[in-house]
Amino acid sequence: MTKQETYTVLSLRGKGLTYCQIGARLGIPANTVKSICRREAEKKQRCRNCRRPLVQHDEGRPRMFCSNDCRIIWWKEHPDQINRKAFYQLTCANCGRQFDSYGHKKRKYCSHQCYIEDRFGPP
Repeated sequence: MTKQETYTVLSLRGKGLTYCQIGARLGIPANTVKSICRREAEKKQRCRNCRRPLVQHDEGRPRMFCSNDCRIIWWKEHPDQINRKAFYQLTCANCGRQFDSYGHKKRKYCSHQCYIEDRFGPP
């Protein structure tokens, strides 16, 4: 596909046409149109925090941040967007208090101090 055809696809998409409509107008499959749009969108991705352009690698997940510092800053500012599914409500084997454990459903103690007291007795 030439740069001119790619530009035509992107301009028609910008005008609000669907993949099928663009494909019918240009005589190419709708999935090809979709692939072109996806590839061009990936090229223009920017860091969520500082908005610098991102360099994507061929393997692995697409990058969302330009650096580790940007990632940490952004997630601290947006805790509501964290998708945490692995929370477990457990009871401490030493003090009997309820506590939340993230990602570890076989945890027995709410803290290191409770572990030490249960294993070796009170200090």
